[in-house]
Amino acid sequence: MIYTAIDTFYLTDEQLQDSPSRKDGIDETTETTLRIYGCDLIQESGILLRLPQAVMATGQVLFHRFYCKKSFVRFNVKRVAASCVWLASKLEESPRKARQVLIVFHRMECRRENLPVEHLDPFSKKYAELKMDLNRTERHLLKEMGFICHVEHPHKFISNYLAVLETPPELRQEAWNLANDSLRTTLCVRFKSEVVACGVVYAAARRFQVPLPDNPPWWKAFDADKSGINEVCRVLAHLYSLPKAKYIPVCKDGESFTTSNKSWDSSSQPVPKEGSLSDPPANIDAGTPKTALATTNLESGGSKGAIIKAALDKLKASKKSGDDSESVPIGGEAREEPVPKSKSEHRTEASGERNKERDREKERDRDRDREREKERLKVRERDRGRDSDRERERDDSERDRDKVKERGYRSKDKGKDSGGHSDKSKHHSSRDRDYHGSSYSREKDRHRHH
Repeated sequence: MIYTAIDTFYLTDEQLQDSPSRKDGIDETTETTLRIYGCDLIQESGILLRLPQAVMATGQVLFHRFYCKKSFVRFNVKRVAASCVWLASKLEESPRKARQVLIVFHRMECRRENLPVEHLDPFSKKYAELKMDLNRTERHLLKEMGFICHVEHPHKFISNYLAVLETPPELRQEAWNLANDSLRTTLCVRFKSEVVACGVVYAAARRFQVPLPDNPPWWKAFDADKSGINEVCRVLAHLYSLPKAKYIPVCKDGESFTTSNKSWDSSSQPVPKEGSLSDPPANIDAGTPKTALATTNLESGGSKGAIIKAALDKLKASKKSGDDSESVPIGGEAREEPVPKSKSEHRTEASGERNKERDREKERDRDRDREREKERLKVRERDRGRDSDRERERDDSERDRDKVKERGYRSKDKGKDSGGHSDKSKHHSSRDRDYHGSSYSREKDRHRHH
């Protein structure tokens, strides 16, 4: 059946006594301690993530509702608390990233269990497994609640009730603190928010000795009854009498946010006891003579001298017969039976092999990088050699050009010098011709007159 109302998730005392955790063999004290521990994780993580109080309150209510239908044996309380915070941050419109939630819970666990605080690498295999489990647990939460995750807190009723009752202002903070503490109990899945709010107001008024109207009773105006108010006060008083909650490993899935908790699996495995000195070793063949076995058992009835003498006689007899290998037991021939390995040893071997493979891959990558660097250096050296050869060729060609230019300049200078002398000679010859021609004509004219 699908419920569409928002206030349908309330259980009776008989249903809480017959919870799935009780069916799996968890007593009431252990279940109460784990519930308080999970709520403490949600509250502390919300403070570290800087979330409003409404997100922590919603996460705690979702946490209680989930474990009313599922057992602490099948679902780890730490993983469920992280998923409740992540889901509540989205429901209250103050979302946080999965990476932030996982890092905060990892750090809280390291501090609570006195482990060295290490940073959770977002690119590691451990982080990928934690994120996948966070998504899976969130789907379980939504599935068990039928995707009806609406939560109505008693905090919003407290201010109205106190304003109507005209109580002093210091009573408001005390009632608010009691309402926050009530979320660590199962009151949110047993009573409506109005009843819890009235019980909180009544407890705060009794602590500060503030009188409340009794005629008519004030709780009837707020749709509550006296028995519910008394039960709320009793549960809160029992909560304050309990010591600080600590983690109890009852879940079958022992993995947590840190890798060091894998030692729980190894510690739970029975350690095989070594055989006593009085018992004969089980790995010796049946054909071994009793006199040889007597040397290993010093606590038998015979004396040491008799045992040694019997062993020497047996050795002499074996040498004469030539059957040394059959009669004399050799320590190296004793076969040891394979000891079955525990789950933790298999896990450590698998993790060691994975680490070796990762180291090999890293070494291969480093070798490839080195080869690439060498190739780059060779290419750079080749380029530098080519550049130097080109510069030399350019220098040689420039020198040749300069030489050719110098030769051209020299030839021009020589041509100019030779051309000037020839012009002068030509000029002188023409003048001489003119001079000689004019003198010859004058001589002719003289002869004619004479």
